[in-house]
Amino acid sequence: MPTITLAYWPKVAGWSRRDEHSPAVLAPRGVVMLFPMSDRTEEIRRRVTAFMDAQVYAAEAVYAQQLDAGPSRWAIPPVIDELKAKAKVAGLWNLFLPKHEYPDALTNLEYAPLCEIMGRSPIGPEAFNCSAPDTGNMETIIRYGTPEQKVRWLDPLLQGTIRSCFAMTEPEVASSDATNIRTEIRRDGGDYVINGRKWWTSGAMDPRCKIAIVMGLTDKDAQAYRRQSMILVPLDTPGVRVLRHLSVFGYDDAPHGHAEILFENVRVPASNILLGEGRGFEIAQGRLGPGRIHHCMRMIGMAERALETMCRRAQSRTPFGKTIAEQGVTRHWIAESRMEIDQARLLTLYAARKMDEIGNKAARAEIAMIKVVAPNMALKVIDRAIQVCGGGGVSQDFHLAFAWARARAIRLADGPDEVHRETIARFELAKHPTNMAQNPMEYR
Repeated sequence: MPTITLAYWPKVAGWSRRDEHSPAVLAPRGVVMLFPMSDRTEEIRRRVTAFMDAQVYAAEAVYAQQLDAGPSRWAIPPVIDELKAKAKVAGLWNLFLPKHEYPDALTNLEYAPLCEIMGRSPIGPEAFNCSAPDTGNMETIIRYGTPEQKVRWLDPLLQGTIRSCFAMTEPEVASSDATNIRTEIRRDGGDYVINGRKWWTSGAMDPRCKIAIVMGLTDKDAQAYRRQSMILVPLDTPGVRVLRHLSVFGYDDAPHGHAEILFENVRVPASNILLGEGRGFEIAQGRLGPGRIHHCMRMIGMAERALETMCRRAQSRTPFGKTIAEQGVTRHWIAESRMEIDQARLLTLYAARKMDEIGNKAARAEIAMIKVVAPNMALKVIDRAIQVCGGGGVSQDFHLAFAWARARAIRLADGPDEVHRETIARFELAKHPTNMAQNPMEYR
């Protein structure tokens, strides 16, 4: 009989069980790089992989049990703090730190394969203090915060003692165009007063979430990309009210969750503004590049785990006289998945290298490409794995249904596919200006 253990992969009302074929009990084989890693990256990669093997995968079941047994879905399982303490001792902490501000930190290209390994487990990134949205928020405060803001908010975030959220998307406008954002940030003497409604503020349900970066309108008459600003808002400020939790395809993503929040006459000191009025889009340009590449690498790690599940399940089930792995269509799915994962990884590493060499702004096209490619690739691989696993694939007994929901949501997070495709097309068209009057035959 197969051994039975609890899975980390959640359902709406709690956790359930799955059999030994779920990849949560499988040791990861590590990331396959398509060109050589630096010696430093290879050494850290080995250590991160060993930590995942020895600590994180085994903790998934404990995490599930503790969350289910807690007083609410929003209580933090103690095992996550144990993992974080072990990662600190192992020197595997805050690996995401931007090299521009921390000369001894890893480059984007060096960090990318580590992020992929962490992304194989839903609790992996947090164990290393490398989870969203905290990494993006920390980078924002590192780059644009004042010394006082860094002491109050960055230091505890770097220590992992608090968490944060990013409040940008609004339910009443098409937030894919951030110029539509209508939350008001109005100067009133030595304060700013904030009024508006945000949703998909990920992490705001977490009791450790203490600070929000809020994007809103400071000057509606300014040039389109100078109207918005970002400001730090402590969540315990009077007038900040969490209205409800939002589920993702029925998953609650506890204990972090996604919240709809009302900001009603919220008053914070003017010193909480980031960089200055009208600098919101400038900050977003610096923040979203690394955040997007982190999302993509986690998607690649998730897809690798799904492919492992597909292969193992295909070899362990025998319908109609031969294993699923012997069926031609399954073999083609496995081959397609391997090719697509490696293609997505190569493109993502190329984007990381360009970010390192020429900067986030100059690498916008490549960042946009990976943001489309990686989650769509992951969805294909996960869907094939679900099909191979049959009814189990859509149940809570495997990680696949939850993984699919997460990958599908990433096609909206940090901008929908359509916006990124427009960016890619704009850059591509700019390479090929037309002049029909000079070269009429060239375009026939």
